Amino acid sequence: MKKTLSRISIVLAMICSIFLTACGNGNNETNGKTGEATYVFKLGHVTQESHVWHQTALKFGEELEKLSNGRMKLQIYPASQLGQEKDMVQQLETGSLDFGFLTNAYMSTRQQSLNAWFMPFVFPNLEEASKMRNSTVAGEMLEELKSQGLIGFDFIFAGNRHVLMKDGFVNSPNDVKGKKVRIIGSPVMQDFWKEIGAGPTAMPLSEVYTSLQTGVIDGVDIDLDALVTEKYYENAKYLTITNHMTFPAVVVMSKQKFDSLSPEDQEIIKKALKTACDWGVKEAIARETKNLETLKSAGVQVQQLEQLGDFEKVAKEIQEKYAHESPVIKKFLEEALQKK
Repeated sequence: MKKTLSRISIVLAMICSIFLTACGNGNNETNGKTGEATYVFKLGHVTQESHVWHQTALKFGEELEKLSNGRMKLQIYPASQLGQEKDMVQQLETGSLDFGFLTNAYMSTRQQSLNAWFMPFVFPNLEEASKMRNSTVAGEMLEELKSQGLIGFDFIFAGNRHVLMKDGFVNSPNDVKGKKVRIIGSPVMQDFWKEIGAGPTAMPLSEVYTSLQTGVIDGVDIDLDALVTEKYYENAKYLTITNHMTFPAVVVMSKQKFDSLSPEDQEIIKKALKTACDWGVKEAIARETKNLETLKSAGVQVQQLEQLGDFEKVAKEIQEKYAHESPVIKKFLEEALQKK
């Protein structure tokens, strides 16, 4: 009897050891037939499934599977399912999350050079903004992310930023003076709205709909894709096309995870992401027109900001301030303004 119990104990110990080893391997296994590593990667982002960033993530997953002959798969967690972006960055740093499409707004609070994308009134449309994506200076921003335990691969876009208000269009700073305008918590956005006399109010996407509905805020600094997918137009009907900033996401991977891969698998990821991001940028540009038509059909009143007027003075002050603080931002501004 004692011998039987001893044998059972040994078997149980072996099973536990195998189980713990499997758990320690995380999402990395070996294909018994080929001997090649197989992966199920995790990617998180903050937008809804209809948003262009989620569609870009789906495209990335397709490319991964195709280029790896099915060895690499992607699980996508949209709409902040893994927590807010600060939580996702922590998960990326530790390697418990593999990929993130992180708003440039949040990342600019961690890395100053990323504020370059938010310099006011630099890009008259999304197509012009996207031309800076492959610039040398944009590559410098991505390279800096290594110090945070992240590999920066690319930038994708949601669209340019515009203003949705409950009670009229925005033709000058006077039209938003004293009004509470929801922003994402970016240093530049905060400075911009303060300088023109509004009350910038940072809050997560999930709170904006009811805040408009209840009058907690008077308007929203928003891109058209988020405006359509989140349906904020149901509570505010006046949209001014301002193109006052562009709105990228930073495409990143856990450095810990990336460094653990073979050079061949690293190349697969690079190629898959490049193809997906190229597709996503083209799709975002096409959506600018489609989304505007959708909003007009939904009864939104739309007006174009034709003259910058007093906005131009504020824009130049902010550009000069940030260019003085960061050589990368200065270089970015010089190159972007030359392209106009």
